Amino acid sequence: MPLPREYQRASDDFYSFVTELRDLSNFGSSHQTYTMVQGVFRTYRSRLEITDAIKFANILPAVLRAIFVADWDTSESIKPFGDSISMNAEVKQLRAEHNFSTEHAIKDVGVVLRKHIDEQSWNSVLSELPIEAQLFWQ
Repeated sequence: MPLPREYQRASDDFYSFVTELRDLSNFGSSHQTYTMVQGVFRTYRSRLEITDAIKFANILPAVLRAIFVADWDTSESIKPFGDSISMNAEVKQLRAEHNFSTEHAIKDVGVVLRKHIDEQSWNSVLSELPIEAQLFWQ
């Protein structure tokens, strides 16, 4: 079997995603963008059952999938979903002294993420998740 395209082009695909999100967020650096993505992913996964989180991770491009599951303590209790203000504030808590996430980080990441994921896969997986998990990205 040949090496899958998603692994051959993983760095290029990730850089395209990061660049687009960096520009949307008016960041000067991809480092700021990475922290925001990591914060959004951690905020989201901390509210999902592991099986649902893995379903979601499986539709992500390779590098984003790795970021989604990296350093995950799966023994932590699942948090309830909250309002967008409180969850965006949680995103900003990751490395808070160096976190420049936007006030609407979740929305920003979601907008760019949808452009880098097959729409049918995105809709299919989200439809299987709890309604709060679907609304997270709205």
